[in-house]
Amino acid sequence: MDLDKDNANPTILNPSDLPSRRRESNTGKRDDGGSGLFDNLIPRYNYLSDPFDDPVSASDSNDDVVENIDEQEIYDLISTIADPEHPLSLGSLAVVNLPDIHILPPISPQSSVSTVVVEITPTITHCSLATVIGLGVRVRLEQALPPRFRIDVRIKKGTHSTDEAVNKQLGDKERVAAALENGTLMGVLRKMLSTCE
Repeated sequence: MDLDKDNANPTILNPSDLPSRRRESNTGKRDDGGSGLFDNLIPRYNYLSDPFDDPVSASDSNDDVVENIDEQEIYDLISTIADPEHPLSLGSLAVVNLPDIHILPPISPQSSVSTVVVEITPTITHCSLATVIGLGVRVRLEQALPPRFRIDVRIKKGTHSTDEAVNKQLGDKERVAAALENGTLMGVLRKMLSTCE
């Protein structure tokens, strides 16, 4: 690991302060006095129904139904990406923030393509890896989201000394494609994305 880092002391957020959909556990909230620790290990049977009748699973549902995806889900996808310089996630370093994620509806009624806009905030204004971080966020979203989403990753205005140049690189499809053909860069991206859940 390189000891000559751009920002050796970044601001680190407490994981409990990060936005999350995780709810408190229901353990210990049973009416019959049991703890509920092992309730999910034993399957529940309804003996009034036919034991040979398979219940309808989520995979048997109608494939035409479009699943709603919101900003929190986008944040959950990208906040666990590892920072290439620090042994922390982009969410912990506040490089990605929930208020900086926007889902724009389709431009025309004939289109079904929505746009996901993610503004990243580098830890310092002269971060040399801002383009790599933006590329990692873009790759993660392109891999995880259905094709009905267009991805737009950019540096938040005023948070980087060369934000316009970095945004131009991240928005250029040919440059992104060329970067993804670079073996060394793909190794860095694989390492960054290895921490994603």
